[in-house]
Amino acid sequence: MKENLSINLKNASGFISYEEVIALAQQSVRHIDTLNAGTGAGNDFLGWLSLPDDIIQQLDRIENTALHLRSVSDLTVVIGIGGSYLGARAVIEALSHSFSPLLKSTHHDIVYAGQNICEDYLSELLEILDGRNYSIIAISKSGTTTEPAIAFRILKDHLEKKIGKEAAGSRIIAITDSRKGALRSMAETNGYESFVIPDNVGGRYSVLTPVGLLPIAISGIDIRMLVNGAKKMEELTRKNKNASSNPALLYAAARNLILQSGKSIEIMVGFTPKLHFMAEWWKQLYGESEGKDGKGIFPASVDMTTDLHSLGQYIQDGQRILFETMISVESPSRMVTIPEEKDDSDQLNYIAGKRLSEVNHNAEKGTTLAHNDGGVPIVSITIPTLDAYYTGQIIYFFEIACAISGYILDVNPFDQPGVEAYKTNMFALLNKPGFEAAGKKLKERI
Repeated sequence: MKENLSINLKNASGFISYEEVIALAQQSVRHIDTLNAGTGAGNDFLGWLSLPDDIIQQLDRIENTALHLRSVSDLTVVIGIGGSYLGARAVIEALSHSFSPLLKSTHHDIVYAGQNICEDYLSELLEILDGRNYSIIAISKSGTTTEPAIAFRILKDHLEKKIGKEAAGSRIIAITDSRKGALRSMAETNGYESFVIPDNVGGRYSVLTPVGLLPIAISGIDIRMLVNGAKKMEELTRKNKNASSNPALLYAAARNLILQSGKSIEIMVGFTPKLHFMAEWWKQLYGESEGKDGKGIFPASVDMTTDLHSLGQYIQDGQRILFETMISVESPSRMVTIPEEKDDSDQLNYIAGKRLSEVNHNAEKGTTLAHNDGGVPIVSITIPTLDAYYTGQIIYFFEIACAISGYILDVNPFDQPGVEAYKTNMFALLNKPGFEAAGKKLKERI
């Protein structure tokens, strides 16, 4: 029997008591009931809850489409922003070779566009694509979100000029609304193969839909194992009302109690660089879900041990307004041992013969103790190894814990009203039709 993701609150016990955590976790069982019954705020965006079962019927088609794109191209551009690309990128970066672009075998490159509107970035991407045999996945419910819409317009034009409109059409996949929107219209007009973003799944909860699974499958990762891991975590969280054994209830309760103690910044800490984009996805998930109505915990992240030599000083001795959530990976998938040197000029012979993972684990333990001594509560989350199954567990764990935590905070964890403010100003400054008067007022302020 496989072990599962686990949570340890020992290094938060000097700041919150275990009894308090269990009490709030037990009270929060009602939030699981609310999610399952669909009676809470944002109840029209709860499709992600049952995705580990619901998506199974689409896996054959997703895998076949991935095989097609791999057969006709050696690179795929994933166009999307926010949850439309972060979840896929988090999984791909976590489970791929750290130097995959340098591999010469059957590797299929995945690159990203539409997550910014930087002219240099897109120009440099086009420079690369001039010499590559590529496909496009365009992801947008509406097809009019500014950043991905611009990127798709430019890249579609580039691909059509490169190989012709008909051939380009066989290499463009649209993942969009089932009925409406600009991208749906373009897909139908041009005959693009398309997948549906479910109406009841928001972008940041969409990793286990075709939004995430198609790019992940193209990269060569086993999406069935990913879904199986998520399904197991669904059993351990959504279907488990025992507060002491439900890791999502414990995590949601602990972080909210730490917030109540005055620490309003949560830092996601990983001791493997492969988790960098998992933290980026987590930041969007929690920041966009909880940061509203003047509430929420600010999500940040660091990569250890790298950032011990930069932000480590602040974490250790700066303002006592933060806590850490550490993701630990028990067993690496590869082995490197430290050789012995005869003259020991670097004074490392005391660890000669040890695996690098042993040194890294002790760096993690030493960091935990030091930060604890410096007044930083730490929540520890552990997975046995970093593979598709446990990555699926991580995804579902953070998603359902985020929903529970949002309800504890008494906010709607499924909307994002604040995201529209910058868009309105940008449209006005660009003289979008209908925004002229607003644009005139804004320009007077600049």
